[in-house]
Amino acid sequence: MKKLPIVLDLETKFLYRDVNYDRRKLGISVVGVYDYASDTNAAFEEHELHKLFPFLENCSYIIGFNINSFDLPILQPYYPGKLSQFPTFDLLDDIKEKLGRRLGLNDLANATLGKRKSGHGLQAVDLYREGKMEELKRYCLDDVFLTKELFEHGAEKGEIYFLNEKGKVPVKVEWKKYLQTGGSNDTHLTLPF
Repeated sequence: MKKLPIVLDLETKFLYRDVNYDRRKLGISVVGVYDYASDTNAAFEEHELHKLFPFLENCSYIIGFNINSFDLPILQPYYPGKLSQFPTFDLLDDIKEKLGRRLGLNDLANATLGKRKSGHGLQAVDLYREGKMEELKRYCLDDVFLTKELFEHGAEKGEIYFLNEKGKVPVKVEWKKYLQTGGSNDTHLTLPF
């Protein structure tokens, strides 16, 4: 069976400094997903997060950029089960393991795809504060699609790139396995029954 992941990104209501660096208080303004199973995307505001949960429960993987350290811990208080039980693939974790340091999505996308993020997290918080939810959803989904394109490039070509003072540097990756046939697409039930 072909693997059918989702790509996920979320935006917060507040900045770390706004909540005294307590991640549990950041709150979610928007979560964006791309679903490989249906070839569709969606963005959910905080009050709509119950609509997100079936995507999580029915995908083969949750793919994202810094999702294990940022997105999923922030999403956890909203979800009644344990998000840590879902299979994930975090592009940033894989890159950090290979290079011994972190690189930004914008830098990797620019070097690999010739594309850039449409904004940054500070702007996302401002959009939320200004009530510009449709613009915020577009920004969040732009990050979802940028992550998806970077992931697919790595899966297809077996490498991605970053720039340093010498130019474009390849990073070998083995991401194809997250799309290949094999395994199962079982529904992930994490609720404490």
